[in-house]
Amino acid sequence: QVQLVESGGGLVQAGDSLRLSCALSGRTFTNYNMGWFRQAPGKEREFVAAISWNGGRTSYANSVKGRFTISRDNAKNTVYLQVISLKPEDTAVYYCAADSQSVFRPLAVVPREYDYWGQGTQVTVSS
Repeated sequence: QVQLVESGGGLVQAGDSLRLSCALSGRTFTNYNMGWFRQAPGKEREFVAAISWNGGRTSYANSVKGRFTISRDNAKNTVYLQVISLKPEDTAVYYCAADSQSVFRPLAVVPREYDYWGQGTQVTVSS
């Protein structure tokens, strides 16, 4: 019954900022470590960031470190990805995902470790 719905994507110019949101419904949000992935046309799905159930641990791909920030608001059952200084190479469909395994395990960075996925939100960055 878990559902994830992303929002906040759009068409922006290089250097702009966005905040992506992902709302979970159907189960207790704090049962899940959460992640963001992205997939550009013709490329594999790529890890972006992850956050633990209580926000105490975060992990970022080297390609986005310093520009992307993952956060969560457990009262709103929502995980966020704030992105700044967007580049054309950031263009992709961005997906959020929930890890239903133990919240105490290391933050997962491969898609197969996640159990629930949103439908994705398109981010397009023009030069």
